[in-house]
Amino acid sequence: MSSNHAPAAPFVLCADDFAITEGVSRGILELARENRISATSAMVTRPHWARLARELDGLRGQISVGLHLNLTLAEPLAAMPRLAPSGTLPTLGELTRLAFVSRLPVDEVLGEVNRQLDAFCAALQRPPDFVDGHQHVHILPGIRASVISALGERGLKDTWLRNPAERHRTIMRRGVAPLKSIVIAGLAFGLADAVRDAGLSVNEGFAGVSPFDPTRDYGADFACYLVDPGPRHLVMCHPGHADEELVGLDPIVATREQELRFFKSSRFLDMCAEARLKAAPSWA
Repeated sequence: MSSNHAPAAPFVLCADDFAITEGVSRGILELARENRISATSAMVTRPHWARLARELDGLRGQISVGLHLNLTLAEPLAAMPRLAPSGTLPTLGELTRLAFVSRLPVDEVLGEVNRQLDAFCAALQRPPDFVDGHQHVHILPGIRASVISALGERGLKDTWLRNPAERHRTIMRRGVAPLKSIVIAGLAFGLADAVRDAGLSVNEGFAGVSPFDPTRDYGADFACYLVDPGPRHLVMCHPGHADEELVGLDPIVATREQELRFFKSSRFLDMCAEARLKAAPSWA
């Protein structure tokens, strides 16, 4: 068969931050219903989660749904007196510092990981298809072990973890936020092996790290994310309607509307067709 007629290979296109705000969630639901994304990861610590989860339930089989582990935005699900003494979770910078100087209260982290897994399962009556982290917190020392341990204790062998690392030569070839991508890949060193050693799985191939610059052409950046895809390729994205609640809550605001417009466009479909890739809930 000619390569020009080869079937499109599946890749997972995941919209992060479901439930962070009403507007972001509505945008993600619009894309899911139009078959423009194939996965979303949910922030179950947000007050919108339990209500909005019902709308995700109607999309079962159409998209995969994962837990977007949150340890850096607003409040945890229960008191964490050492990690969040004021009741508010630490910044990513502070969380990273604690992780690398071995001062992370691992017992509190494991407790919150389990609470967030419980909140996910309670709302959807099923475990997450995958787990990732808001601002990639799941890859940090102490946190990654807690996530792997929690999934293992629950016997969730079908729940895969996001590996946000890619080969340096692929990062440089794509040319989108290369330094940021290399830093994330470095922080994720050893994650895939640890996950596999626990009998779990990861994606193989990752893209979507963005400078979140509203002056850039997001569509041109997205085309780069499809270059040199892995055999279990995952592309993360952050579309949504930027509502008032989002401002002051999260630094990613203006570019969410840009991503939403792009994924609704024919340009997005044309890029996938040209790359011979098709967004799917899994790689099977």
